[in-house]
Amino acid sequence: MKMAWIVNGAFVAFIVGCSTPTQRQPNFPFVLPEEKPDMELSAAMERLYTNYEAPRPEHNELFTQFKYTKLEGFDYNGGDGTVTRRDPSKVIFANGKYYVWYTYRNTPSKPMGAAKCTDTIPSADWDLCDIYYATSDDGFTWEEQGVAVPRPPKPAVGWRSVATTDILVWEGKYYLYYQAFLEASGKRGDYCPVAVSYADSPDGPWSPHKDVVIPNGPEGSWDQYTIHDPYPLVYNGKIYLYYKADSDGDPNKVRMQGLAIADDPLGPFKKHPLNPVINSGHETTLFPFRDGIAAIVIHDGTEHSTIQFAEDGVNFEIASVVNMTPRAGGPFIPDAFVDGKNRRGITWGISHFTAVNGWKNNHSNLTRFDCDLSLDVHDPHLKKTGLYLKPEVYYSQGLRGDTKKRIEEENRRFKESQTQ
Repeated sequence: MKMAWIVNGAFVAFIVGCSTPTQRQPNFPFVLPEEKPDMELSAAMERLYTNYEAPRPEHNELFTQFKYTKLEGFDYNGGDGTVTRRDPSKVIFANGKYYVWYTYRNTPSKPMGAAKCTDTIPSADWDLCDIYYATSDDGFTWEEQGVAVPRPPKPAVGWRSVATTDILVWEGKYYLYYQAFLEASGKRGDYCPVAVSYADSPDGPWSPHKDVVIPNGPEGSWDQYTIHDPYPLVYNGKIYLYYKADSDGDPNKVRMQGLAIADDPLGPFKKHPLNPVINSGHETTLFPFRDGIAAIVIHDGTEHSTIQFAEDGVNFEIASVVNMTPRAGGPFIPDAFVDGKNRRGITWGISHFTAVNGWKNNHSNLTRFDCDLSLDVHDPHLKKTGLYLKPEVYYSQGLRGDTKKRIEEENRRFKESQTQ
């Protein structure tokens, strides 16, 4: 139907259509399709089918809930801050039992900060540490075996502290990579390179390699101060060693992860030109999965609380969003050092809790985590999306005093503005 009239002396005409319906797109189905439907989708629904392995989390092999169990066999001196165990390695199985290595501190006092530290008083929880190890028959009860890599005499690399270790098994030999401190943590940030010791048996004895295996980056680069959390895997016939660095110089820091690759456990390691390869995460926790590498990205950064995947071990994409990720997780990976395809994933490991009794007596405890990130397991208990936390957990994350004062001041100013 055509209509027309005169507006300010001009003739205006338009057509009103009332009988020719346009073709409508069908509604999105009530039952979520397993495959992407052949219809126009919003950006959110496109992501659901293109960014994730499956549209439903419980069908996504890289989605899980993490469950935690207190470990038996470790003593922490009543939790007074003088004894710590933290930053566990990957768990391996050898000689009929499980092995794990970790940062161990046993000092006369709790950490006192960089300004008050001495040769016997630690600056931080990971200062004045040695690398210890423990074994277990079941992964729940552990027996501490003692020191694996002690601090060497001054001025050797690592004389101040050796910490945050991880294990590689390569051609029948064992290699422990670790942060080697030449000064107390906090003097210049957390400055340290990566060193390595090797042995013919997981029980040692361990021989330190004379050279630093991964140095700090040049001045101005993202990893100029810290090369932390060395984490080796075997991939494509080479050693892929992932690590974390703190950058930005901001008090909150930006923590990202890089990659260095070598043909030999003692190097030379070549840093990847695309570093950093992961833009978030406080520690390195990765595992071979299918034909690529998966990474659990924990609490720091824009993409924290995600599990990511890279078919080439370099270009990571978010595969799932998860809760309660293990801090400094060291998973049990049966095929971590087997260079093959279709690798199976993980179901458990060891991680740590920090500030167990609060920051006043700061120390860390080892704990066990369980998950379903395995192609060989489907545990509905570990695939549920609902996570219930008691109110006490939320209240424990209450407001600090300075925030309460800010709110009180805002309330005061608002009331005054309403009475004027």
